[in-house]
Amino acid sequence: MADEQTNNATQQQLMLQKIYVKDLSFESPKAPMVFTTNVEPQTQVNIRSGSAEVAANTVEVTLTLTIEAKDKDSTLFLAEVAQSGIFFVQGYTPEDKAVLLGSFCPATLYPFAREAIADLVTRGGFPQLLLQPINFDALYQQALQERTARDTGAAAAATPATH
Repeated sequence: MADEQTNNATQQQLMLQKIYVKDLSFESPKAPMVFTTNVEPQTQVNIRSGSAEVAANTVEVTLTLTIEAKDKDSTLFLAEVAQSGIFFVQGYTPEDKAVLLGSFCPATLYPFAREAIADLVTRGGFPQLLLQPINFDALYQQALQERTARDTGAAAAATPATH
């Protein structure tokens, strides 16, 4: 009986409890003139995510996508969505939980954010914007390596050199 309770207490659980748009914005500073000229937009996508504990074993993860379309130095549109989800996370080591919150959860939110951006851009009068799939595992590993390199560099700079 005690073994059963121990197994239940340490059982790993990850459940998406709620998904919602936390913030949504669209700007087209050159409208309506942008629709009367021939433009060749260059699109830049910025992705970031973060998490915050909202209750015991309950974490809000927010994936923010910012898309800016420019023609030369002129902004055609700026669209941003902060797509959030509430996840129940229990029984994971701190390292495994960090991977889930930094990679798996944003990947879960991405299709919803991508759909919101596509709809927003279309409603703004522009052709549909199709964002490509993203490898969140690779992005997380890259961010982890950059953080480790930065922390190692900072530690080395803080250590006085001895001769």
